Amino acid sequence: MQETTTLGSVSSLLAEALRQSGIDPAPLFDQAGIDISAAKDPDARVPTHRMLNLWSLAIEATDNPCIGLFASRHFQPAFLHGLGFSWLASDNLLDALNRLVRYSRLINTAIEFRVDTQAKTIDLVVVVPDLFPNYVPAGLDLGMAVFLRMCQLTTGDFLLPSHVVLQRQKPCCSEQFTKVFGPSIEYSASENRLCFDRELFTRPLTTSNPSLARINDQAVVDYLARFDRSSISMKVRASIIELLPDGMPKQDNIAETLHVSLRSLQRRLKEEKTSFKHLMDETRYSLARQYLREHHRSISEITYLLGFSEPSNFTRAFKRWTGKTPAEFRTNS
Repeated sequence: MQETTTLGSVSSLLAEALRQSGIDPAPLFDQAGIDISAAKDPDARVPTHRMLNLWSLAIEATDNPCIGLFASRHFQPAFLHGLGFSWLASDNLLDALNRLVRYSRLINTAIEFRVDTQAKTIDLVVVVPDLFPNYVPAGLDLGMAVFLRMCQLTTGDFLLPSHVVLQRQKPCCSEQFTKVFGPSIEYSASENRLCFDRELFTRPLTTSNPSLARINDQAVVDYLARFDRSSISMKVRASIIELLPDGMPKQDNIAETLHVSLRSLQRRLKEEKTSFKHLMDETRYSLARQYLREHHRSISEITYLLGFSEPSNFTRAFKRWTGKTPAEFRTNS
């Protein structure tokens, strides 16, 4: 089983929080078994069990169980690698949250992310599995605060969730959570959930930039293909994007490119609860929306870039995905 890892920039946020608290982070990093230079390396990964040890040491050194929230104050989008920039360039906040779910293994390879669409809200759900005997919630506190901050950066600081659900027990510093997340917080739950007004999350973002989103998506896919070797779906997605302009990639060709048998590829995708067809559709759909918002590209050119043989085939597929033709989608974008 591959070791669970966390994005190294998380440690840099904690290092800065320690410095701001008047504590030299280097000895704590050494004690946790983490090379402090990882905090400056945008590609670094840190074993999650060591990161949890570092959180415990930081809480003990600062006597601050809310240090995760304090660390979130130092967050900038670049800390999330290309995901931070593709989030800002997304069509709307729902599109941004779906990106977070799609590339969640960038942040941590064990935590489960999903988006739940309710009658009145759209909820980001984050579930921490019971895998770590040394688990402390400070890292998740940081994560939930960062996800909210990213939403605020794209819509304005006025945005607060209508309700927040947290797995952690209510801390003695709960007033800090109220300041960050608002007054409606439920503790000791089975999952973590940020609930937002549904209408707000479908509004177009003024920061939307399809070209920038696509470039940074590719940066994340390339990163995960290099470092997340256990995720075959990321490798398949990267291969699909690379091969699409040459026509519809076939599953056996992808398997050959990845040096696995077709049966092994199918089995490993099933283990990751996906399929080649799903990845193909999802990748084409995502790219199609981005290309259609780039008005300098003709629909014929987009047809070619997505590996369709005829514009009519692209139109039928896009209508199946969205209920609209490509031309109608472009007119309303």
